[in-house]
Amino acid sequence: MSDLPPSGPTEPVPPASPGVPADPTRSTPPAAVPAPASGHAADPTAPGSPTPTDPGRPAVADPAVPAQPGPPAVPAQPGQAAHPAAPAQQGWPAVPGGFAAPGQPAPAAPQPWDPYRTDPAGSPQGWTWPAGAAPLPGAAYPGYALPGQPYGWHPGLDPQDPLVTPPHAGVGGWFSRCGGALRRGWRQLLPIMLLTQTVPAAVIAVLSLAFAPTGQPVTGPDGAPALPDGYFENIFAFYGVVLLAALIFGPLQSTGWAAGTWVVARQAAGEPVGTGAALRYGLRRALGLWGWTLVVSLLITVGACFCLLPGLYAACAFALFGPIYLFERQEPVGRAWRMFHQRFGMVLGRVALVMCALIAAAVLDGVLGAVNQLAFGVDPMAAPGTAAGAVAVAVVGAVLATPAYLAQLVGLVAAYAEQRAQEGPVNAARLAAELG
Repeated sequence: MSDLPPSGPTEPVPPASPGVPADPTRSTPPAAVPAPASGHAADPTAPGSPTPTDPGRPAVADPAVPAQPGPPAVPAQPGQAAHPAAPAQQGWPAVPGGFAAPGQPAPAAPQPWDPYRTDPAGSPQGWTWPAGAAPLPGAAYPGYALPGQPYGWHPGLDPQDPLVTPPHAGVGGWFSRCGGALRRGWRQLLPIMLLTQTVPAAVIAVLSLAFAPTGQPVTGPDGAPALPDGYFENIFAFYGVVLLAALIFGPLQSTGWAAGTWVVARQAAGEPVGTGAALRYGLRRALGLWGWTLVVSLLITVGACFCLLPGLYAACAFALFGPIYLFERQEPVGRAWRMFHQRFGMVLGRVALVMCALIAAAVLDGVLGAVNQLAFGVDPMAAPGTAAGAVAVAVVGAVLATPAYLAQLVGLVAAYAEQRAQEGPVNAARLAAELG
């Protein structure tokens, strides 16, 4: 073992200053330079001072030089970008999409945008999402309004969409969409409704005249009411014929509802429509829609057997099953029930307005029936003249009910589109594409 000192300089190596990278080309640090007098700048050419043009050496003041007064630096927290008011430090590496604090790792990927960028490609300067303002999936009314849009607006909703009523528009927006659908499509919708709804209604009305029981209860010798002979047979025959006609015409009526929905949706999306193409689409969907119509009719009948109110409630709760089946083609009864109860007041209000049109048509039909009976008697089919007059009145009553069918079709389709907008972004083009 040698007693000679090791080769190289014998001065002790001072510890490295924080934030100053070690220079691999120097074996020992440079000798300390005395601090200049107060009020004089340090000599930039003195040994140990980094040159301003050295890209690999951050500009760090010498420990022996007292710090000059200046603006306080804003420390950067881990995971956050440096505050824009903090002075830029010479020699810091540029990080795409943000800033990196000294001693902190740079972001692994560029930031999507920085709120303090001023280039045109970035987002508006100084704009960020408020806390809790970003809309959640399926939420109809977020906490804050989006920039430039009304309160409760989903991203992707068009305020001028001709079919989808936005969440904030209310019943006025729904009425506007219904009126627009009628103005655009009445030339196609009117013949479809006449063929698929008015004709079956007229045939059933004439059959009702032919098979309606003419005998009325009378008072017997003992003062008790007595039924005429064959009264119950006539009653069962009457209702049996009406029910059989309704079952036979059911697929035809379902064809009309599907065809009318196709016309309303495609016209709102700006796509060409035709009566023949609409009826062909309706034929493809008729059997499925008819089957679900039977299920809903059975549920409403069961509710009406307990009392009128449960039957009316079931009719309102399942009113949207037709559009749900045509647009979504799955679980129309359960989906209609949930949609009705999730936004009870809104759906009930729209359905009640549609039912008002149907009730008005029923009242008109009842008035015409009373006029028919007064003009042509209890048994108008007994003579050819009275039979012709009674049939003419029945057909007129069916034709006058056609506007109610149009209101039912357009009102329910617009109500369904409004409920879809409550659940998330949707427009007329998407709804038309979902019809297939």
